[in-house]
Amino acid sequence: MSASPLRIVVAKPGLDGHDRGAKVVARALRDAGVEVIYTGLHQTPEQIVEAAIQEDADAVGLSVLSGAHMTQFAKVTELLKERDAADIVVFGGGIIPEEDLPELRRMGVATVFTPGATTQEIVTWVRENLGDPAGDQGSPAQQ
Repeated sequence: MSASPLRIVVAKPGLDGHDRGAKVVARALRDAGVEVIYTGLHQTPEQIVEAAIQEDADAVGLSVLSGAHMTQFAKVTELLKERDAADIVVFGGGIIPEEDLPELRRMGVATVFTPGATTQEIVTWVRENLGDPAGDQGSPAQQ
């Protein structure tokens, strides 16, 4: 892994107006040493993909509580492929039924955190799958 910190775009696609969880996750990742770019509410998949490419992101974390997860995740993963940016990892969280998880994985979503997931679980997954954002610089509390 390079010396630069991980960069993750945290996004709220569609008309979902509830962003508290996304902000909590963004803060936990930031506190763990990740550079976080939070796009704000009501983003289109095109805006999210553009931000990820422009920010040279390692990953995109989508938060979907509206029930439109199949459409939103599919469009983001499709646009990343179209833009030759399929190396940007897509993960997410929200109110997502268990029965939809296999299809989300098939379309390229690395993992989905459902209600009850802790911020520590998310940070641990990021460290194990994208690299340790804190590296040797992390405080004992972050390790």
